[in-house]
Amino acid sequence: MAMPRYDHAVLEGRRRVLQWLIRNIGFRFLVRIARVDGVENLPARGPAVAIYNHIAFIDPVVVLGNLPRNVVPLAKIEAYRYPVVGIFPWLWRVIPVRRGEVDRRALGEALAVLAAGEIVLVAPEGTRSPSLIEAREGAAFLADRSGAPVVPIAVEGTHRFPTFSLRRWREEGVTIRVGRPFRFRPAPGGRADRDRLRVMTDEMMFVLAALLPESRRGFYADLSRATTSTIEFA
Repeated sequence: MAMPRYDHAVLEGRRRVLQWLIRNIGFRFLVRIARVDGVENLPARGPAVAIYNHIAFIDPVVVLGNLPRNVVPLAKIEAYRYPVVGIFPWLWRVIPVRRGEVDRRALGEALAVLAAGEIVLVAPEGTRSPSLIEAREGAAFLADRSGAPVVPIAVEGTHRFPTFSLRRWREEGVTIRVGRPFRFRPAPGGRADRDRLRVMTDEMMFVLAALLPESRRGFYADLSRATTSTIEFA
């Protein structure tokens, strides 16, 4: 798969300004952050595939605003068309994804970001859901092809925000929990085939599920089914 050119240096300054706005305006007036745990688990340098559970449209913004490094989210292409807020993915240069198909262009852009030593942020389920649904293989594919570690990130409370309601503002805020990174073991013969990617995906999602409250685990609720045949923790 051919990778498009990605110039991190051109975008870094712009993203730092946007991140400052998120932290100092968004998190002060629109979203209340209650707690962020485990940020030391995020690799200080080098590529990584960060995965998260997707329960509200603000999830990727909340995650990237609370990490010590800038990350590049993948998001449905429709996000570019949202009134007013649609300018944010354009300014950040979020990777647009066409849902319902294998979007090779989006995968190529994500691999280019990883090749540049940066972090991509992926919702493996491909859509929002109050509890985990069966994930797609895209995140495992990116980790397999790039050799980058996977960083699981559990999100809770974003369904209450953004809000101007003082009553809701007094409720429990957003919590973020960054888990231990892990790598996928090399597949026999080099690259993982579809069957192995399915196993990798499910094992990855059980790691994420273990970071979530039981009510959010959904399809991956039975942690006794979790295996680690394809993963090894850092």
